[in-house]
Amino acid sequence: MSGEPVSWLVIERGWKVEAADGSEVGRIEELVGDTGKDIFNGLSISTGLLARARYVPAEQVSSITDGHVKLDLSPQEVEALPEYRGAPPSTELRAD
Repeated sequence: MSGEPVSWLVIERGWKVEAADGSEVGRIEELVGDTGKDIFNGLSISTGLLARARYVPAEQVSSITDGHVKLDLSPQEVEALPEYRGAPPSTELRAD
């Protein structure tokens, strides 16, 4: 992986995801965050054709360059990540 760092806002579905050792461990499925407030929570990644998507917290992303996201995790740690179950619904409080 080489190139200049880019913002998390330009990450697209299908980008390669690499482990800390440089091996490819998956592809981007979905961004998790609030683009309006520029809050990056994490990523949903696909690790295989029939595998369920895994959730990668933003803290585990070490670099983002055009077409690539590198993680601070080993391939084994990526496999142990929790299954992604979708972004939690936002909570709205109303005064009665």
